[in-house]
Amino acid sequence: MTIGVTLPAGENPSPHNTVDELITQAHQAADAGLGSVWFSQLFGYDAISLAGLAGREVPDIEIGTSVVPIYPRHPLLVAALAQTAQAAVGGRFTLGIGLGAKEFLEPVYGLPYAPPIRHLREYLTVLRTVFAGEEPRFDGETFAARPPFPAVLPGATETSVIVAALGPQALRVTGELADGTLTFLAGPKALSTLIAPVLTEAASKAGRPAPRVIAAVSAVVTDDVDAVRANALEKLAFYGDLPSYRRLLDAEGVSHGADLTLIGDEATVEAGIRRYFEAGATEIVASQTGLGSAEDRLRTWKFLGELKSRL
Repeated sequence: MTIGVTLPAGENPSPHNTVDELITQAHQAADAGLGSVWFSQLFGYDAISLAGLAGREVPDIEIGTSVVPIYPRHPLLVAALAQTAQAAVGGRFTLGIGLGAKEFLEPVYGLPYAPPIRHLREYLTVLRTVFAGEEPRFDGETFAARPPFPAVLPGATETSVIVAALGPQALRVTGELADGTLTFLAGPKALSTLIAPVLTEAASKAGRPAPRVIAAVSAVVTDDVDAVRANALEKLAFYGDLPSYRRLLDAEGVSHGADLTLIGDEATVEAGIRRYFEAGATEIVASQTGLGSAEDRLRTWKFLGELKSRL
């Protein structure tokens, strides 16, 4: 069992140089004893590139992306970025990808959103081929991958791929072709009933190892519970309007993502974290740890690092 953290943490990283600030925070996470740092994909920077930079400078921590939407990125582009990051960090990089929400992304890019499950299956097929050291020759329904020059980086370490899979079809494809899932707003009940069993069964049927079940859990250790909860209500409201997340919230019996945020003292957050492990999580990634003050964030990271050492 291990505990990591996602960046950005929910606060404005820096008014000057975001990359410098996030690398500084990766150092802070390692100093706190956390096991991993995961970079979210935003519109202003590339998460895979940032993971490679941070992992190069912070050698004592696992690095990943949480997560890079596969729309509208071609798998050969993502594979090249991932191999570069993996080489930069010496094998400590995990590629986290996700389908993304059509309702959100299609208007942003103005490109057709491919049938998601077919696209995910084809995408993972190409990624697995490249990461296994084989050159892809693929003609699918949603794209082709036939590079005229080598797509495999010489000497590259095979990269673990996880998928932010929430629905049963995506989970089955993930269990068959990827190394695990990374969930968000899937509470302990949803994790134990809707996520872990489907993923594990699909991996078993495909003859693959037991999958990683990584739960991204919003958590803040703070004395100012009311202010942090108010911030969570504002920042997480968006997710309740997306069908995939709405399904998870309904399954948990809560109305808002803020209802799943662990807010309070160390004992409160620890009890919540332990419920996720009991529900089948193999790893926890604390997210939204910047919903309070910078002091709250560092307090949260220090405590989670200590908790990791006790698990």
